[in-house]
Amino acid sequence: MNLKGKIALVTGATSGIGLGIAERLAAAGAQVVINGFGDVAGALAELGRHGTRVGHHPADMADPAQIAEMIAYVEREFGALDILVNNAGIQHVEAVEDFPVERWNAIIAINLSAVFHTTRLALPGMRRRGWGRILNIASTHGLVASAGKSAYVAAKHGVVGLTKSVALETATTPITCNAICPGWVLTPLVQQQIDARVAAGASPEQARHDLLAEKQPSLEFVTPAQLGELALFLCSEAAAQVRGAAWNMDGGWVAQ
Repeated sequence: MNLKGKIALVTGATSGIGLGIAERLAAAGAQVVINGFGDVAGALAELGRHGTRVGHHPADMADPAQIAEMIAYVEREFGALDILVNNAGIQHVEAVEDFPVERWNAIIAINLSAVFHTTRLALPGMRRRGWGRILNIASTHGLVASAGKSAYVAAKHGVVGLTKSVALETATTPITCNAICPGWVLTPLVQQQIDARVAAGASPEQARHDLLAEKQPSLEFVTPAQLGELALFLCSEAAAQVRGAAWNMDGGWVAQ
């Protein structure tokens, strides 16, 4: 697929899933703006290998004003926003009765409310230009729950619901909105859970196996590259009638 001439914004894209999707879109010819912290220079260099224009905006995704500045930056500096990939997310694991209120508020703000803010700000331009793709990176936790992850599960279920509503509101237009629901991907967030098991006495190999075995029947991690290919498909004309889907790529997690 050729995305030459399309402008994409991928949040939370300096590593992991976001970077994998951004790289696939850049490889298909899209100009890509990434958002996020971490190794920004390294991510931009990796994307730049594809010969397309890239950029970065450091918006704090918990701050609606900074999100508005980011959307305005993309449309001003790149001329449009055609593909919006909402990927930014944080995690905290704790029982509901012990869950810190400030962590709940932060997870809802970044994992759910930010998706609303980017979408509401990007849609007017997409409507004017007569084309758009909104991809929300939810999670299997947008479809099923796990103990200890109440805020994350609530936020990701919210993302799936928001995706469906936006899909209905844009159903008669050339704008689509869909959610991708990954299972275990070896991102920094997942590595933290592996590290916690190692700290409790497991070997790194056993920690990885046990984490996968609890949820993911394939016993293999989903890769950012695989998610990038799915994202590219959802940007294609072949996916023009994929609307409001919550597409799980999870090694069989939710099939159980």
